[in-house]
Amino acid sequence: MATLTNTTAQWSNVSSTNNNGGLLNKITALADKQAPNRTLWFMVSLIAQGVLFLPVPAVLLFYFHAPLAVLAVTLGLFFSNIIAGMGGAGIRVMLGFFAFSILAHLIMIILFTI
Repeated sequence: MATLTNTTAQWSNVSSTNNNGGLLNKITALADKQAPNRTLWFMVSLIAQGVLFLPVPAVLLFYFHAPLAVLAVTLGLFFSNIIAGMGGAGIRVMLGFFAFSILAHLIMIILFTI
């Protein structure tokens, strides 16, 4: 029994050898730093989408005669954020869905109002 040890492997200390400081590396490093705040980002995502993005289809459909697909995209993004947050997705996935939702809604607003 003298050969047994009680030390665990430290997998989190593994560093990449190709650290060239690209934009993708900076974004993933920023997302990884926010991992302790995962619940906060889930709540921010739900509140921002509920207040800012869910009214977008109503405005675009009634005032700018946008197609009904705008409503489907908005609800799909909203529920995918809920499922990702409540399903235990990682912080990169949650922030990715949130950023994609922001980008998709901005593109829809620009396309149908101009």
